[in-house]
Amino acid sequence: MISGNSISLPPVKTIQAHLSDYTQLIKMRLSFLVVFSASMAYLWATQRHVDPLTIWLLSIGGFLITGAANTFNQVIERRSDKLMKRTLTRPLPDGRMGVTEALLFGFTLAIVGAFCLFKINMLCGILGLSAMLIYAGIYTPLKKITPLTIFPGAVAGSLPVVIGCVAATGSITVGAMILFAIQFIWQFPHTWSIAWLLDDEYNKAGIRMLPTSGGRNKASAIIILLSTFLIIPAGLLLYMYQSAGVNVTWLLVLAGVGFSGFAYKLYTDRTNKNALRLMFSSFAYLPFVLFVLVLAKFL
Repeated sequence: MISGNSISLPPVKTIQAHLSDYTQLIKMRLSFLVVFSASMAYLWATQRHVDPLTIWLLSIGGFLITGAANTFNQVIERRSDKLMKRTLTRPLPDGRMGVTEALLFGFTLAIVGAFCLFKINMLCGILGLSAMLIYAGIYTPLKKITPLTIFPGAVAGSLPVVIGCVAATGSITVGAMILFAIQFIWQFPHTWSIAWLLDDEYNKAGIRMLPTSGGRNKASAIIILLSTFLIIPAGLLLYMYQSAGVNVTWLLVLAGVGFSGFAYKLYTDRTNKNALRLMFSSFAYLPFVLFVLVLAKFL
């Protein structure tokens, strides 16, 4: 604001409010999880000394690309978000931010993020943009049409580990594909446990996320259980293709069995409490697997 010959800055509270709104668009926790997954995959896959510049470009690029995808997601879902208590205070449904501003913010994040990933190599940039487009352009609009939207969502959510491996090796290796498979399978119990907890909210907004039309029923619980069991053989693939030793493999199997145990508990007692336990176990499983793989490599 200009007053006479002086320039006055916006009030501090206004700046803080804008920063808070942008933070909500980015979805900080989800974006940091993506950075964590990609960085750990890079450390696991690298065959040479860790390159600090690559780590920085990977982290910043991954964070910004994910933030862009989350921003576009909220632009598309702004009307649905008005119908759910969990999301109605987000900047767009609450009216604190316009669509144009959100889109400009999202495109800025996407351009800078893609630039960082392309600086690593072309394949990283292509995979990063693909993940963003799949998440915002396929997964998000399909959420109101079919629960099968979880498949493109799982693809988008699993590409960060591939990007991390590609940043280290320059190509998509067998190890990268196995990490992708583990995280792809992990997405199903993780997403469905959250959908179980939020089923009433999702129904208000016309969003279909649980695997069956019956919602929180036995059929959904069986599908969640079977999908979780698949994480065990997926972990064995690392040993089969000589990407992990016996001790690491046993730890992954035990982690998969423990994870599946929470899914079995949800199947036997279909309560929100057990869904919450499954959700928290999913939060623990993936970081554990990535930490074990990286530590085994460097110890």
